[in-house]
Amino acid sequence: MNKDQVEGKLKEVGGKIQEGAGKLVDSKEQQAKGLANQVEGKVQNAAGDVREAAEDAADRANRPRP
Repeated sequence: MNKDQVEGKLKEVGGKIQEGAGKLVDSKEQQAKGLANQVEGKVQNAAGDVREAAEDAADRANRPRP
């Protein structure tokens, strides 16, 4: 797991909490901000997935072959 995956997941969870809090206080603005944070977190997490896959592929390519 890399930094982008961790930060993305934290943003996503924080966004869900913010959205829920917005629902509790009936604030459409907080709900929208929470949803936006969730999307941002998912995008960052996906970027981390791509980065990790690329690093894994590079590691496999650099391994000595038997």
